[in-house]
Amino acid sequence: MRKLRVGILDLVSTGPARGLYSRLMNANLASIMPQVLAVWCEGAGHEVHLVCYTGYEELEEVIPSNVDLLFISTFSESAQMAYAISNRYRQRGAVTAVGGPHARCYPEDAARYFDYVFGFTDKALLEGVLRECATHRPMGVMLSAPRQPNALPGVRERWKFIEETLRKAPTIKLVPMLASLGCPYTCSFCIDSTVDYQTLGPDQIRDDLRFLLTKFKRPRVGWHDPNFGVRFDETLGAIEEAVPPGRMDFIAESSLSLLSEAHLVRLKHNGFKGLLPGIESWFSLNNKSKAGKREGLAKVQQVSEHVNMVMRYVPYVQTNFVLGLDCDEGPEPFELTKQFIDMTPGAFPGYSLLSAFGRAAPLNLEYQLAGRVLPFPHHFLNNHLAMNVKPKNYAWPTFYDGVVDLTRYTFSWRAIGRRLAANRSTVPGWMNVVRAISSEGFGRMKYFATVRELLKTNQSVRRYFEGETDALPEFYVDRVRRDLGPFWADLPDGALYHDANAYAKASAAAGGSVAPVAPVAGRRAQPRVAVAASPA
Repeated sequence: MRKLRVGILDLVSTGPARGLYSRLMNANLASIMPQVLAVWCEGAGHEVHLVCYTGYEELEEVIPSNVDLLFISTFSESAQMAYAISNRYRQRGAVTAVGGPHARCYPEDAARYFDYVFGFTDKALLEGVLRECATHRPMGVMLSAPRQPNALPGVRERWKFIEETLRKAPTIKLVPMLASLGCPYTCSFCIDSTVDYQTLGPDQIRDDLRFLLTKFKRPRVGWHDPNFGVRFDETLGAIEEAVPPGRMDFIAESSLSLLSEAHLVRLKHNGFKGLLPGIESWFSLNNKSKAGKREGLAKVQQVSEHVNMVMRYVPYVQTNFVLGLDCDEGPEPFELTKQFIDMTPGAFPGYSLLSAFGRAAPLNLEYQLAGRVLPFPHHFLNNHLAMNVKPKNYAWPTFYDGVVDLTRYTFSWRAIGRRLAANRSTVPGWMNVVRAISSEGFGRMKYFATVRELLKTNQSVRRYFEGETDALPEFYVDRVRRDLGPFWADLPDGALYHDANAYAKASAAAGGSVAPVAPVAGRRAQPRVAVAASPA
C-alpha cells in the first residue's frame, strides 16, 4: 500500500466564526472519531494532518492543498460547508470521504459530493478505503461496518491530536472521552434508540484519567456518552480508582432517571460540575425523567423538584426540551415551561425545534410517509434555524408565536438575573449570562421573531413552510451565502437542495426493510432531536 497524504477535517463550525461564545467554546466541541481515524491512519503508515475547524482557521494554511485523501466529519448543519470544501479539494485531484452524523442521516445526498460515505466505521473498513483510495463519481460509494467497534483508541493514543485542538481553546479546555456507546432508552426521535448499549471498559477509563493527571494540574473532561452513567457503579468506580478527589472536573449528559440523590452525592465527590439531562416534553417521554405517569403540571412540579435537588450537588445544569412534538397542543406546553423556569431558576433551558434528520430515527420514516418533512437545506438543521417537520397541532404562525414568547421569557433580564443569583458558583453563573446574551439567547430571540414576521408577511416563506413549493426563499439563500463566506463560491450547483423523502423512497424500494442508521462515537449529539454522535 502506497503512503498517502491524508487530511482529516472535523467541522464544528458552519463557516467562518465571529462571536465571543464560539471563540471560547468551539474547540471544545471537537469530535472523538476524527482523532481515532487519525490514529488508525498513522498506524497504517500514512502522513496525517488533522484539523478541528472552529471557524477561525484559514483552511488553506492548516490542510495541505496536495492531500491524496481528505476525510470530513460533519453534522448536518455543516453539510453545505463540507460539500464546498470537498468540491474545492476534488478539483485539485484529491479523493474525498465524509462521515459523522450527516453521512449516516443523508447518505444518498452526501454521495453526490464525496467519493466515500461512511456509516459505521471500524479499522478494517478504513484500511480497505486506504488501500483503494479511488475516485467514485458522479455517485460515491456508501460503506458501513456490520456494527460499531468494540474498542477505540483512548486519550493516551489520541493525545497529540487532542493537545493540538485544545491549544485553540483560550480558557476552558475540555478533553473528550467516552465510557459507553449506544443507549438503553427507546425514544422514537433519537438515533441512539436503535443502537445496542455497550461500555468501553473500566481499564481504559482508568488509564486515560491517570494519563490526563500527568498533563494538567486539574483536567476537565467532557463525557461524550449519549447517556452517561447507565452502569453507574462500574463507571464511577473506575473514576474513583484513578482520580483523587478534587483533582479533576467532569461534564456529562445524563438522564434524570439516573440522578438519584445517592448518585449525586457520589458525582459531587468525584468532581462533576455540569450535567445535561433531557426533559424533552411535559406530556410524554417520561422514562428518562423518572416522572412515571405524571404529565402536565404534575410533571413540571416533580421534574422541578428533581432538578433543584441536582443543583444542590452539581453547580451547572442544562435542561433540554423539544418544542413541537405531536403530543403538544395549544399554549399549555409553552406556559408549563415558563412555570418550570420560575420554579427552577438556576437551570439553563435548551430548546430544540422538532427536526427529522433523514434516516436518523424510526419516527422520521413516519414523518416522510405522511408528507410532513420540508426540504430545508442541511445548513438550517441545527434545531433552531429551521423546523423541518410540519407541526401536527399548530399553524406555523401560532407555533412561532409560542416559541418567540417562550424564548423572550427565558432570556429576559429578569430571568437572566434570577439564573445568575441561583447559581452558587461564579463560573457557571456567568457562563449562563454569556450564553443568554449571545447568539444562543438574544440571537435566537431575534431570529425567531424574524421568522414569525416572515410567515405573516412574506408569501414565498409561508408557501415554503406549507409545502406548496420547494423554491427556497431568498431569506434562507442569503443566510447560507453569508455564513459560508468565501466558501460560498465552492458550493456545487444544486447543493442547497436534497430529497427530503429519500429514506421513505429507499425503504419502499427495499420492501420496507431499510433501517435507520446508527452512530459510532463522538461528541455532542446531532442536536437533541434525532441525535447522533460523530464518527469519521
